[in-house]
Amino acid sequence: MSLPRHQDPIVAIATAPGRGAVGMVRLSGKQVGPLMQALFGRQLRAREATYLPFLDHSRLAIDQGIALYFPAPHSFTGEDVLELQAHGGPVVLQLLLARCLEAGAELDPVGQRPRLAGLRPALPGEFSERAFLNGKIDLAQAEAIADLIDASTEAAARSASRSLAGAFSQEIHKLREALIHLRMLVEATLDFPEEEIDFLRQADAYGQLLNLQQTLQSVLQKASQGALLREGIRVVIAGQPNVGKSSLLNALAGAELAIVTPIAGTTRDKVQQTIQIEGVPVHVIDTAGLRDSDDVIEKIGVARAWDVIETADAVLFLHDLTRKYAIDYIADEEAIARAITEKLSIKVPVIEIWNKADAVDGACCERGLLLSAKTGAGLDALRHRLLEVAGWQSRPEGVYMARERHVQALHQVAVHLMAARAHLTAPAQALDLLAEELRLAQNALSEITGEFSSDDLLGVIFSQFCIGK
Repeated sequence: MSLPRHQDPIVAIATAPGRGAVGMVRLSGKQVGPLMQALFGRQLRAREATYLPFLDHSRLAIDQGIALYFPAPHSFTGEDVLELQAHGGPVVLQLLLARCLEAGAELDPVGQRPRLAGLRPALPGEFSERAFLNGKIDLAQAEAIADLIDASTEAAARSASRSLAGAFSQEIHKLREALIHLRMLVEATLDFPEEEIDFLRQADAYGQLLNLQQTLQSVLQKASQGALLREGIRVVIAGQPNVGKSSLLNALAGAELAIVTPIAGTTRDKVQQTIQIEGVPVHVIDTAGLRDSDDVIEKIGVARAWDVIETADAVLFLHDLTRKYAIDYIADEEAIARAITEKLSIKVPVIEIWNKADAVDGACCERGLLLSAKTGAGLDALRHRLLEVAGWQSRPEGVYMARERHVQALHQVAVHLMAARAHLTAPAQALDLLAEELRLAQNALSEITGEFSSDDLLGVIFSQFCIGK
C-alpha cells in the first residue's frame, strides 16, 4: 500500500493561516538528527520541550521558540517527528518552513550527502496518512481527526473525539472477529465434508449469525447518528412571495440574516445559515418566492430556488394563513405543490407550515404545523419535526462520529449477512455460497478501518485534510 513518496521526509506549517500567538512547523521523516544540528546547532532530548533560537543559514536567529523531538516509533506518524513552535506570524512561519527545506538540501558536515535527503513540503493530510500507513491509527480514526477539526457543534466534536479514541473501530473489530469465527466454522465444514460431526449445528452457527445481525444493527444505528452529526440535514424553505420565508430563517437562526419587507420578491437569491438543534447541524436555506415574473433578476432567483429544492433533505413548504381562502392564492399553492412533488424523490419529506398564526384569531390548520415566525410560536414543534425527519434520536448514548461511506459499508454488511442467513437456513445448505457471503461481509467491514482498501480510496480521503495534518 505504501508508495515511494511515503519514504520522503516531509515538512509543513501545521497551524491555520493567519496571525496568532503561536504557530507550528511540523516535520516527519527518518533520522532528523542532521537537520536539528543545522537548525539549532545541537541535538534535542526525546519528548522534552526545549526553548532555543531557530537559526538561519548565517547562524542568525529567525525566531526563538520551543522545539519538540519525538523519535520513531513513538510519534504521531511512527517516524521521527520534529515540531517547531514559534510566534504565529505568517512571515515567521514561512521563513521557518523555507529554512527547513533549505537545511534539508544542504550537505552534512562531512559533505557527502544532504542533511535530510528528499525533504519536501507535505501534501494535504500526509502526516495523518503516514500515521495510518505505519499502524499508529486505523482509517476510521484518521477520518475522525479531520471530523474533529471540522466539527460544527459540541455534540459533533464529542462524537469525533470518541471515534478518534477508537470507540467506533473497536465496535468494527468486534464484529469482524465474530465474523471470522463464523467463517472458520463454515470453512471447516467445507474442508472436511466426510466427517459426520456437524460443525455448524454443534457450534450454533445460526445463533452466532443472529447475534452478528443484532450487533450490526446497533452499530449501524450509532453510525447513522454519527453521520448525521457530521453531515447535518439540508433544509430548504420554499413558498410563494411574502409568506414569511425570510422571517422564518431569521427566527430559526436567532439573527437578522435575510432582509424582510412587505414588498413581494425582496429575496432574489438563496440565503443560507447553519443552525444546530440538539447538536445536529441544520443547514437552512431561504429561497426566492416561487411565482411567474417578468423581472429578469427575480426569474433567475426563482430558477435557483428550484435548483436548491432538488438538493434538499427536507423542504419546508410555507403557507400564508392570512390568505388561506383566497382563490388565486390557493390555485398557485396547488401548482407549486405539484411542481415540488415532481422535483423531489419520494424519500424527501415536505413539511407543510402555516405561518402568520399571530395575525389570525383562533388560527387552526387541517394539516401541517401552525407557526408564527414573528412571535416564535410553534418553532419548538418545527425543530422537533426536523429532528424527527432526519432520523435523530434524542441524546443517544455512545454515538461516535461516522461518515456516509461507513454507513454504506455497514448496509453492505447487512445485505451479505441476510444472504448468508438465507443460505444457512435453506433445505439444501449451499455452504460455498454461505462462505462467500461471509467473506464479502468481512471485506465490507475491513473497508471501514482500512484493512481492506484501495490506494484510490486513501487518496480521496486524505486529500480532503488540511495541509500539516
